[in-house]
Order: sequence, then structure tokens, then C-alpha cells
Amino acid sequence: MHIGFPFRVDHRGRTAGADDEEYVRGLIEQVLFTAPGERVNRPDFGSGLRQLLFQPASGELATATRALVQAALQQWLGAEVAVQAVDVVADDATVRVTVQYRTRSAPAPVTAVITRAA
Repeated sequence: MHIGFPFRVDHRGRTAGADDEEYVRGLIEQVLFTAPGERVNRPDFGSGLRQLLFQPASGELATATRALVQAALQQWLGAEVAVQAVDVVADDATVRVTVQYRTRSAPAPVTAVITRAA
């Protein structure tokens, strides 16, 4: 068991846990939605994906964002997951990121769809 993300207390009054799949999804969310410079002891951690919300949508921006997301995930989670595909869709003030990955311990690919609004 791992500590759940976001940190919370379960019905027993203890730190909520997460299974392997929930844990990895939480790690992916942390990398994607942490802005570089946001963490004091790791100023380069994160992907800067939130900045996409304020940029005009275009094909070039989507391509650059896919590369940004894939690079950030490989840099920070390369030991945990093998990223197979990334798709980013920006619609008004909502970003939907679809990441297909395979954990190092599980052979079957997993798809995580993460949606955030500004």
C-alpha cells in the first residue's frame, strides 16, 4: 500500500492508502499539474501544463504540449512507468490529458484520463 493522493484521512481516522494503480495515477497528476518552481527543494519538478489553459489553441501548441508532457513523465517517473502515448486536448478553460502507460511491474497497459479546469 502507498499513501493516497491527495493526502486524506480514511474512515478509520488513519492516512488513506492507495493501491499501485491509484498511486501511479497520483504521481502522474503531481508531475503534470505542478508548475516548475512551485516546489522549494525541487524547483525543476513539474511540467508547466497549467500554462496551456491561457494559450490560444493550435495544432503546434498541442504537439509541443504532448512533447512537454511526455518528457516530464519520462524524467520524473521513468523508473515507475513506461509512457506509450500522450494526447492533450484543450477546450476553453479545460485541459484533458490522456496518458497510456505501462508500469514496470505490470505487463498490461493502463490509460489515465486526467481533466482539470482553470
